[in-house]
Amino acid sequence: MNKVILMGRLTREVEVRYSQGAEPLAVARYTLAVNRRFRRQNEQDADFIPCVAFGKAGEFAEKYFRKGQMVAVVGRLQVRSWDDNEGKKHWSTEVIVEEQHFAESRAASEANSAAAAPAAKPAAPSANDGFYPIDTSIEDDDLPF
Repeated sequence: MNKVILMGRLTREVEVRYSQGAEPLAVARYTLAVNRRFRRQNEQDADFIPCVAFGKAGEFAEKYFRKGQMVAVVGRLQVRSWDDNEGKKHWSTEVIVEEQHFAESRAASEANSAAAAPAAKPAAPSANDGFYPIDTSIEDDDLPF
């Protein structure tokens, strides 16, 4: 079984190219910075993992994903190799995206990008942050289970 599940922040804007042919196919490339759970002294605390999304998924990433945004990706690991003009062998490992999801609300994403700006104030919580308020007037006796 070859299945990868990642959650991290986009390190840069999504780069999209289209294949040549009768029906061009979108090929989106982006890199996720995935925090490590543990780290040793003088070691980086994140892994930078290249991801590739094809077709509609690639177009979706181009349209909605932005640098610094937290996203979750499900896919498969692919390792490729090739020889350059000098005969030297190169290797590339990347995640081929099968599913991609937003991993934080729009307000949190905007607050995160605003916090990265030097003089920006944190965004105030908004009533339209993508979540619905919980109705606290429901009693336990009203629940069907």
